[in-house]
Amino acid sequence: MLRQLYIRNFTLIDELDVTFNTGFSVITGETGAGKSIILGAVGLLLGSRADAKQIKTGADKCIIEAHFDLSQYDLQSLFDENDIDYDAHDCIIRREVSSNGKSRAFVNDTPVGLNILKELGGHLVDIHSQHQNLLLQKEDFQLGVLDVIAADGNLKDEYQSSFKAYKKAEKQLQQLHEKIESTKENEDFLRFQVNEIEQAHLEEGMQEALEQESETIAHAEEIKSGLYLVDNLLNGDETGIVQQLKQASQSLHSIEKVYPKVKGLCDRINSSYIELKDISEEISGGIDDIDFDPAKQEEINDKLDTLYSLQQKFHASTVRGLLDTLEDFRQQLHDIEYGEEELAVLEKERDRLMTYAESLATKLTMSRRHAAGQVEREMQNRLIPLGMPNIRFKVELLEKSLAEDGADKVQFLFSANKSTALQPVAQIASGGEISRVMLSLKAMISNAVKLPTIIFDEIDTGVSGRVAEQMAQIMYEMGETGRQVISITHLPQIAAMGTTHYRVSKQETQQGTTSHMVSLSQKERIMEIAQMLSGNDISDAAIENAKSLLKISI
Repeated sequence: MLRQLYIRNFTLIDELDVTFNTGFSVITGETGAGKSIILGAVGLLLGSRADAKQIKTGADKCIIEAHFDLSQYDLQSLFDENDIDYDAHDCIIRREVSSNGKSRAFVNDTPVGLNILKELGGHLVDIHSQHQNLLLQKEDFQLGVLDVIAADGNLKDEYQSSFKAYKKAEKQLQQLHEKIESTKENEDFLRFQVNEIEQAHLEEGMQEALEQESETIAHAEEIKSGLYLVDNLLNGDETGIVQQLKQASQSLHSIEKVYPKVKGLCDRINSSYIELKDISEEISGGIDDIDFDPAKQEEINDKLDTLYSLQQKFHASTVRGLLDTLEDFRQQLHDIEYGEEELAVLEKERDRLMTYAESLATKLTMSRRHAAGQVEREMQNRLIPLGMPNIRFKVELLEKSLAEDGADKVQFLFSANKSTALQPVAQIASGGEISRVMLSLKAMISNAVKLPTIIFDEIDTGVSGRVAEQMAQIMYEMGETGRQVISITHLPQIAAMGTTHYRVSKQETQQGTTSHMVSLSQKERIMEIAQMLSGNDISDAAIENAKSLLKISI
């Protein structure tokens, strides 16, 4: 429940700090006094869009903060999932809007996004305004009412999971079918491309090897000349390095016994001799291997031309890329060849999942039909005391194709008169009738599930007198069953039923117009309700009438 609301620098409000109680509370005040401003502030806490124009003139930012008691709600998992500290008895939600248009939101001092604020706010406060009456036009709202009364949450969750699995299988089947059809049209071309790449006999590393071999042949004379020069330097008859090293090694070895110090030098020269001799032999062999072969060069260049052409054609920069392309083509041909078998497997799985979803949808329909009768009876019982003695209310369930919410199309049908045919409630009910229908629906739902704090914004529009008293009685009873109900009202009959009464007023100051909200004492309530009855000139009769109305609620 909402325990405390703090507002600073929000439109006409300088600073407001209000404590709320359990039960049924009422908020009254003249038109334009600022009741809608307070609702707007609460809306920001619930994740509505922020606007810098909402900041009071002259201020840098506005702050709205609320304290909630969550002990009656099972919300800890929501906090854990979003890594937010959880305090069941004091959850603090704060929204700040700066003059530059930027907005920040916090839950228990943890910064959060608007999506989390909206999700949490949906569990905490339900603001019912004239705009929400439009929900009666929406099939999903009407279906939601049935599901709440049917208490089929687990069944509905199971159905939705099965429906998603069925739709996923259907999508996979469609994608495979489209893929097979597409590749079938290109089957001959695919086979041609596979054959074209296969004829190149591709192997990883072949491009680098061919390019190197081509480079070698192209410079054969240059390479051979260089090898000849080195070979002569190493193996010349008298001046060859290899022969001279051999002679040096022999010379040192001859004096090794008489001059032992040269043993190490002798070993090192001998090692160099062996290494250079080995190099010399490789160079000599290389000379024989290197030869300009025009035919060989043409063969290599043809292979490279084929390779480059394939790379350009298939947008590949390497042989590995061409091999991957070849594998992809082969897979497409495989899909064509074995696709019908895969289609059959997927079709069988799709049908199985569809049958299971249909069976759950049938159970869901049976549950809803049972709930529909309960809704019809309860709505009639609730609306008759609200000035509709000839009310007829029917829940029409029609069949539709499987959808995420089941296989049922629902419509609330309504007639306030015996002679008027049943028609969709949103199409024929007046504003006052729709208000009474929505109030009755909320009251009925509140008996089935634990609703959050409910704020009714002028739900009494279009009613008066005895009907207003009955509407007040419904809201009072909702508040007495452990719920927090707040009604913004212009009717004294409803204001008198509140267990707590707040008045919103505006005041003209040198700095401009400001709004205020205060909790009224019993004496102040009498005068407020008397003013609602008679206007600014409060008569003794109005005061007595106000006292009489207040006795109804105590």
